[in-house]
Amino acid sequence: MTTRQRLCILGSTGSIGTSTLDVVARHPARYEVVALTAHTRVDELLAQCRQWRPRWAAMSDAASAQRLQQQIRAEGLRTEVLAGPQALVDLAAHPEVDSVMAAIVGAAGLPSCMAAARSGKRLLLANKEALVVGGAQFIAAVREGGAQLLPIDSEHSAIFQCLPEDRSAWAQRVDHIVLTASGGPFRQREPASLRDVTPDQACAHPNWVMGRKISVDSATMMNKALEVIEAKWLFDLQPEQVQVVIHPQSIIHSMVVCRDQSVLAQLGTPDMRVPIAYGLSFPERIASGASALDLLALKSLTFEAPERARFPGLFLAWEALAGPHGSTAVLNAANEEAVAAFLARQIRFTDIHGVVARTLELEVPRLSLSLDVPVEALIELDGQARRAACNVIAQLH
Repeated sequence: MTTRQRLCILGSTGSIGTSTLDVVARHPARYEVVALTAHTRVDELLAQCRQWRPRWAAMSDAASAQRLQQQIRAEGLRTEVLAGPQALVDLAAHPEVDSVMAAIVGAAGLPSCMAAARSGKRLLLANKEALVVGGAQFIAAVREGGAQLLPIDSEHSAIFQCLPEDRSAWAQRVDHIVLTASGGPFRQREPASLRDVTPDQACAHPNWVMGRKISVDSATMMNKALEVIEAKWLFDLQPEQVQVVIHPQSIIHSMVVCRDQSVLAQLGTPDMRVPIAYGLSFPERIASGASALDLLALKSLTFEAPERARFPGLFLAWEALAGPHGSTAVLNAANEEAVAAFLARQIRFTDIHGVVARTLELEVPRLSLSLDVPVEALIELDGQARRAACNVIAQLH
């Protein structure tokens, strides 16, 4: 009898976390959920504990963990509740965990991702910031720990699915890759009118159901900037080998252009359960629950070049990659603060790019980051950038 894969889901109450549980529910003989984590969503995590009966549940917010603990005790559940950011790190590295779904949004997910990498886990990476902030340090941790790194972002999963399983063959086969982008809700909107965009409008994605922060990133195409950086590290590419095209239908999830100019593409309906299922089962394939792609129903597949005037944030990716070591971490931190300020209606939609660009100018990283740099140094750089971004935001009020 095959031993079930013991799974820890970091960020289980978010969209990726819940989609992961949906896939796992379809294959009870293959997977065992042993640990679930969240930040402050007590009610949602409690409901998941009722259904999945994990051995551990952790909340990075201590007050929320205390509330969860009270509810767990009141209902007589046997799940052990852990509190604080360190609890997530401990679970990601726990010897009774085989696979880790890293679905925490933002730089907050970096310590637990690093712990899973160094512990040699099967690491399903939906937290692109781990690579944007950690970069070479994160890849070094994966290699030294013997972890199996599997990308979950739909674009990077598509690239991964188009490449041979033998990673040593990648460099000889690949000329460049093409990440596709939907263009978000403002692909055809007059750029001059974007300053009046509201948070609700920015979060109304035409193709994907996502959290508010990621939805705003899609609207600005900053998500694609982060994915360019992520792809550079995931597939060991030069920045100029990563290209982006707008593909409004979100059917082709990304492409690999080979040295002989053959183009390999992965197609499917826009449903995150597909890359999640592939990551969970690699190198096999299992049912994801996604609907089948009806080729006869497709009217057209179109492609456009992203405009700098409409999506200036996208082009910061290559600028940051060409900048001093640590620039991509600064870009990510500044963007997180700018998006939070926009969602709080403190700045305009078009100010997001300005905050990030200005922070990159002001907060040039000064740290000498070697491959053995501690996570704490990366977190400190992240904090420096956030403070600089907040100062920029304050000047806009």
